[in-house]
Formats: sequence, C-alpha cells, structure tokens
Amino acid sequence: MDMLASLEAFITVVEEGGFAPAGRKLALATSSVTRQIDGLEKVLGTQLLTRSTRSVVLTAAGHVYFEHAVRILNDLEYANQEVRDQTGEPRGVLRISLPVSFSRLHIAPLLAPFSRRYPLISLDLTFTDEVVDLVEKRLDLTVRLGKVDSPNLIARKLLSQRRCVCASPDYLQAQGYPDVPADLKNHNCLIFSYSSGKTKWYFNGESQVAIDVKGTLKCNNSEILREAVLSGYGIALLPDWLIGKDIQEGKLIGLLPQWRAEVNDGEDDSAIYAIYHPTRRNTKKVKVFVDFLMAHLSPETESE
Repeated sequence: MDMLASLEAFITVVEEGGFAPAGRKLALATSSVTRQIDGLEKVLGTQLLTRSTRSVVLTAAGHVYFEHAVRILNDLEYANQEVRDQTGEPRGVLRISLPVSFSRLHIAPLLAPFSRRYPLISLDLTFTDEVVDLVEKRLDLTVRLGKVDSPNLIARKLLSQRRCVCASPDYLQAQGYPDVPADLKNHNCLIFSYSSGKTKWYFNGESQVAIDVKGTLKCNNSEILREAVLSGYGIALLPDWLIGKDIQEGKLIGLLPQWRAEVNDGEDDSAIYAIYHPTRRNTKKVKVFVDFLMAHLSPETESE
C-alpha cells in the first residue's frame, strides 16, 4: 500500500468529516478512500475511525495517530519545499487562514498583483475569524487581528489597528452621548459575537474598566455590524480599518475618545499580525507573501 497516500486520505477524512467529502477533495471515489483507510487500519491492527451513516469519529488510537500523521506530512512538505526553494523562484501551494472582513477589504485586492509577481505560487485560502491551529490545519500562515501569545509561533506585525466605539449622528441625537464607559449600559450595544461568547468591552483611560454590554444584535461579521451602526441601530466597537473613512466623512461619530477600547482583556489587540510556525521561517513562499503584505498594506489602510 502507498503509506503516504493513505495518511493523506486519513487526514482528509478527519478534516472533511466523512469519506465522501474527503473523496471529493482528493478527486477520488469514495470507495477508494474507504479502501485506503481499511488498509491503514489493517496494517496498524486497530480501528482509527468509528463510522456512522452521518459522520466519522476518531477512536482513542485514531487521535494519537492523527497527530503523528499531520506532523509527518507537514515535515515532508517542508522538506520538499526547502529543496524547491534552493532551485529558484518561490513555488508551491501556500495555505493561509485569513480574517473575513479585513481580508475582503484589504487583502483580496492584493491577490491578483501577488499572483502576477509570483506565478509559481498557488494560494489555498480559508476565511474565518476563529483562531486556528496552524499544525493541525496544515497551514503555512495565518493573519490575525491581534497577536496570539504563543512562544511556539513567529508573529510579524503587518499593521497597527485601533478599535473605536462609534454610533451614527441619528442614533446619538435620539439616545444621547455616553460620557464614560459605564454609560454604555444604558445604550443598545451591537456585539461582535466570538465563539467564546464574550460580551465585555475593556477600557483604559483614567482607570481600567470592563463593561458588560448588552443589545439587540449579536453578529459574527464586522461588516454587517458596520451597516447596522450606519443605519442608527446602536453603538458598536469596530476597528479603524473598517470605519475610519465613515468617521472622517461624518457618517459615524467616535465616542469616548479619552479611553482606549479593546475586546480582549490583557491581550495585544493593537495590531494585525502574520503568524507562522518557526519551521516556515525560511520558506520562500511564506517570506515573499508576508513581505508583499507589509509592502502594500500602507498606514492609510488603517483609516480607509
């Protein structure tokens, strides 16, 4: 049996959640994927997956094997890439996880110019505002709004960001202005909903305060929140790269300017970072992509 192909099939079944979707991703018949997994389990002498009509679940042995399999294929891919990098132009598939709204507004316009500059690099992009595991998801790189403190990862700052409490003139005329963070408790606050369910906004100014905000809208897309704020729905905490131009044009009004607002207590939320594993440090395709972003994400992006 082809052990590497079987490992690839096993990992893909786990990542895609089933044999049929794994087959579609690998361009293989479902029966071929099934045979590869069956052969792998026969060689190992143990069951890796529990099958049902709707899903597959890793067994205890499967969990252990999955972690090793991902590491093996990552190491092999890195070794292949290092050798390719010694032979000339950056090349290969670059797998990246990107935040949704920031990428649509500021990274998506750079993709075609990047491809023209580096035609031998293929981009495989995933868009999510969740924090992802680079190794488990077999990613080369992720862009994050705020640095995740991990000693095992390298973070390169792409751009500064500042979050702003804001509302439309119509809303403020009807509901009044908050003078201090505690006044937000009396307002309709529109909340970006994280998977953790956070509903606190953190402020640094005369003191440090955390406010439990409440409102009639929670949303996991900051562009939708922006549209809601523009329509007079309520008050939101949004980044300058999203609403800077709206404030400059008077469509939105920045509030509590003497306070610095954040959505995460004690975490570095003041910048946007490209983050990658140390094993990718010298990989040409990662280096040129990060350098390209740094060259083209100008300070003006912060207020566009």
